[in-house]
Amino acid sequence: MARPLTLITGASRGIGAATALACAREGHDVVIHYARDEQAAQAVATQATALGVRALLAQADVAVQADVARLFETIDREAGPLTGLVNNAGIVGAKARLDEVDAERLQRMFATNVYGSIWCAQQAVRRMSTRYGGAGGAIVNVSSVAARLGSPGEYVDYAASKGAIDTLTLGLSKEVAAEGVRVNGVRPGITDTGIHASGGQPDRAWRLAPLIPMQRPGRPEEVAEAIVWLLSDAASYTTGAILDVGGGR
Repeated sequence: MARPLTLITGASRGIGAATALACAREGHDVVIHYARDEQAAQAVATQATALGVRALLAQADVAVQADVARLFETIDREAGPLTGLVNNAGIVGAKARLDEVDAERLQRMFATNVYGSIWCAQQAVRRMSTRYGGAGGAIVNVSSVAARLGSPGEYVDYAASKGAIDTLTLGLSKEVAAEGVRVNGVRPGITDTGIHASGGQPDRAWRLAPLIPMQRPGRPEEVAEAIVWLLSDAASYTTGAILDVGGGR
């Protein structure tokens, strides 16, 4: 029996890397997408292949539609039929009020976090949906608890982009439910990953720990386990769900 083949975007670090390895442990062949850091992505691929699965490295800027098309064509050519997509790639800006955010930041934020996820979902549906002759599959969109909380005084723009991901999840899940494709979302809360440093706040996860009912940030592996469950046959009757993995926040 063929192994599942899952594409994880933004898989060179953090939740994406943890998800790639969790998928590998469950017997998925994995496509490890990265934007810039090939060395980090290769390290994840090496760990995945050590678990006995195939790992394909694939570079693309998900904010560029042509790059996304090329990414999926590479998968078709080099890896085989895709069964799963984890829309994880995303960016965050420096801490700022919304009235301080410039157009360039907003455009890049939405191009990466929203358009990139939509373009990847389009390509995945064209391959998985029975409407196009596919055998079905599963999509998991990585949102954020920020979509519920709004992130005032930090990054409302990021929260808004993740609110769009929640809406994408709900609408697309209904659109393709009868075509063999399940679409779900995971909303991580404050998780101890490098994304905080990329936004200029490397200590943010632990600094905000007192705001979390569980009194600690999450680990990428904890989010990954939820994602892998939603990809799996154990979640065969679950679609349109958005699962909070946020320590109660």
